[in-house]
Amino acid sequence: MSSTKILTAGFLLAALTTGQAQLAEKQTLTLAGAKKVIAVAVAKAIELNAPGGAIAVVDDGGNLMAVERLDNTFAAGALISIGKARTAAIFKRPTAVFEKIIREGRTPMVALNDFTPLQGGVPIEVNGQIVGAIGVSGAASAQQDEELALAGANALSMSTNGAAQTSSVAFFDSKTVAAAFVKGRPLLENGEYKIHASHRDGPGKAEVHEHETDIIYVLEGTATFVTGGKVVGGEITAPGETRGAGIEGGESRKLVKGDIIIVPQGVPHWFKDLKAPFNYYVVKSIN
Repeated sequence: MSSTKILTAGFLLAALTTGQAQLAEKQTLTLAGAKKVIAVAVAKAIELNAPGGAIAVVDDGGNLMAVERLDNTFAAGALISIGKARTAAIFKRPTAVFEKIIREGRTPMVALNDFTPLQGGVPIEVNGQIVGAIGVSGAASAQQDEELALAGANALSMSTNGAAQTSSVAFFDSKTVAAAFVKGRPLLENGEYKIHASHRDGPGKAEVHEHETDIIYVLEGTATFVTGGKVVGGEITAPGETRGAGIEGGESRKLVKGDIIIVPQGVPHWFKDLKAPFNYYVVKSIN
């Protein structure tokens, strides 16, 4: 009897200890975070002159948190974007992986329930935990769908871009940086600053950032860069963000490799023309 009590006590102690070990802190995606992810994806769509797009964000269980449909997006775009996001969240992998697997012959996968194996769904990872996913549908191509999704996912996460993080230190190896410059994408974005590996093949729209100061360092190419003046046909495209066709007046400068230019918040700026490829770092200080 005594030995039975000792055995039972030991079993209970082990069970309690095991139960404690099974508890872990969980990151949770908030509505504000979901909206930030969408805002960054929308900004990327504007930067790339995407013809449209529907952007959806789900939590880690695949439950819809927010969706936004840009002008000129086809009617089914929202549903497809939700499906892509849900697939990326539930399976914890980019949907491009499944599209490739099916294309290579594993067609029975299409029978899976609630499964959208189309490129453009990307998990959102924070501190090593997948907290949700973003799905994009209706941009210029499947590749552009994924590009917008990656930009949105990186709004909350450095892991998606391959950054190794220790405490407050972020490191990007040379391969990660080179890949980011191929078409241009954010390396890091948080509530204090953003670092973009930017790439342009042609001039863009005039821009005004009400809450961001841009620090631009030219790595390759030349460009005519206009600052100040008045934005032509300016429209608010996101909170604190204005875009337009060009700038009236202002000051023009020729930017070449090695140049640095700082554009304070609220100052219109425009890459009027350039010689491609034009690659540059942008550090955005959020004020």
